[in-house]
Amino acid sequence: MGGPAVKAIRTPGGLSFRAEPRALAVLGALALVTLAAAVLLIGTGDFAIGPVDVVRSLLGSGTAAQDFIINELRLPRVLVALLVGASLGISGALFQSISRNPLGSPDVIGFGQGSSVGALTVIVFFHGGAYAVSLGALAGGLATGVAVYLLAWKKGVHGYRLVLVGIGAAAMLTACIHYLLTKSTLVDAARSMVWLTGSLDGRDWAQVWPLLVLFVVILPVVLLYARPLRMLEMGDDAAYALGVPVQRARTVLMLSAVLLNAAATAAAGPIAFVALTAPQLARRLTRATGPNVLASALTGAALLVVADWGAQRLFGESTLPVGVLTGMVGGVYLLWLLVAERRAGRI
Repeated sequence: MGGPAVKAIRTPGGLSFRAEPRALAVLGALALVTLAAAVLLIGTGDFAIGPVDVVRSLLGSGTAAQDFIINELRLPRVLVALLVGASLGISGALFQSISRNPLGSPDVIGFGQGSSVGALTVIVFFHGGAYAVSLGALAGGLATGVAVYLLAWKKGVHGYRLVLVGIGAAAMLTACIHYLLTKSTLVDAARSMVWLTGSLDGRDWAQVWPLLVLFVVILPVVLLYARPLRMLEMGDDAAYALGVPVQRARTVLMLSAVLLNAAATAAAGPIAFVALTAPQLARRLTRATGPNVLASALTGAALLVVADWGAQRLFGESTLPVGVLTGMVGGVYLLWLLVAERRAGRI
């Protein structure tokens, strides 16, 4: 029996890429689900707004009160959720493809913990504001990425070595987080714990623009390296034989993944397990080989928006930080993934 039908799509600029009809259909469905969930989330709150009124206001035809609530208070939060979820989804897809391991996720191999150490250092020792904390998280994530890459290097960076080094780094960085909490005052400790939970509360346009600019810059780079990334999944020897500059491609892709993960963590805190689950769900939905970058981005965005809606609506009058809900659901998924990998003989 033949494999799934594949279409070649050519852009006006002369570029071409292969697309499977099922994958295209899944991308369209994910986009619709993500937009619908975003509209529902915008309408959720103490002052409920129906989906029709939300759309009308977004198109510029709402009332003054609705326009203020939606455009100034709720839309930035939802845009941050979409960008953070998409960034985490792409970051997870890149790491899992590079490491050729479904556990090769930035929140498993230490990058989220590195961002947390950077943010808590700013809170505990410098009592910095929200902007300084975001810069500290970004710097911590980037420093961790460089350190893990260098420690995993031995005539190149290979998948299982990257995962093992990353897990070790995650353990050490978690100990650093606990140390910083013991050195903090009561006020700083409370502030640190709120940040460590991962939350979208209080997000405004100041968080939207940096994330959007970084995402718009990095996404084309990742798509440009999509073919080399597919070759890397076949192993370094096969990639070399097919003419792929292996180490350059791996370095560019890892840097892109680290930047996306660090920026997402800086904007919303360490939201757990989205980077781990989104690529795997995307791959199962599309049934396509390769990293499924766009599908992972849309899956991550949809997961985070739905999780934020659930955190606001499923627990009565109590509103949970979105990181609590993703942690609960993601923990169950991680256990299932470990069992599945063990049964398959891969761990």
